Order: sequence, then C-alpha cells, then structure tokens
Amino acid sequence: MKWFSEDLTKYIQAKEYIDTVIIPLQAFHLSEDNSLKKDAFQREVLSIYAREIEKELSGRILLTPTYNYLKFSDIDREVNRLNEWLNDIGNQPFKTVFAMTFDNSWKKIEKELDCHLLWLPGIKSGNIKSEETLKVIRSQVEQISELIRSYW
Repeated sequence: MKWFSEDLTKYIQAKEYIDTVIIPLQAFHLSEDNSLKKDAFQREVLSIYAREIEKELSGRILLTPTYNYLKFSDIDREVNRLNEWLNDIGNQPFKTVFAMTFDNSWKKIEKELDCHLLWLPGIKSGNIKSEETLKVIRSQVEQISELIRSYW
C-alpha cells in the first residue's frame, strides 16, 4: 500500500495483514551543481524500486513517504530524527520495518537504527526508461523482495 488516502483507508481496515513498512531514505541538496543530475536520477530510481517492491509484495507492505535529509547534514542527528519516525511507526502493529537507500553512510551507522536497512548499490546514471536499466531494477527488486520475505 502506498501513502495515498485510498490505500490508507484500506490499511486501517486491514492492519492485521499489513505487517511490514518500507521507508525510502533520500539525500537532498542544492549546493553542488555538478551532482544535482546524478542525485535526481537516483531519487527517480529509488522511487521505482519502492513502487516495484510495494507492487511485488502487495497486501503485506505499507510504503511511507520518502524520508528526506540534507546530504551534508550530521548523520547522528539524522539517526535520531529517523528513529523518531520509527518510534511513531512503532505505535502501529507492524512486525518489520525497513529503511531503503542508496547512501552508504547509513550502512556505517546501521546498528543505531531501530529498523533493518536495505542498502542498494546505486545506479549512478543512465536512461531511466532504457531496457537495460529496467532489467537491472527488476532483477534487484526480485532479490530484495526475497530478502524481505525471509523476515516473515
């Protein structure tokens, strides 16, 4: 289920079946012109991953809005902020929570997070609609979905 009013209405009625949450984590900045295009591309790709995983595991997953943070912010502050999100999510009957990101700085502090981290090696650039890019995404979505199922 996605973060749309219609899906959230269904979620409220079927909470006992929706036991997993995915939170996409995405860095944001405007300070370095030379990396804006790459960062925007990764945002698009992360969005595709999230939608495809939600579609693959429909009926068991709630996809939250993207957690945005400044690319060059203090990671410890972001850990605390994300853990506040996770604390709020903990008020619902979810059994498993995943944060999903291309940013390897989260991997370094994973143990401080109150959730499981899905770190994805990023697709740096390319044509988002190319057959090759979509094939890579599809293959990785299958692997990630299998990993998520292993937690059930």
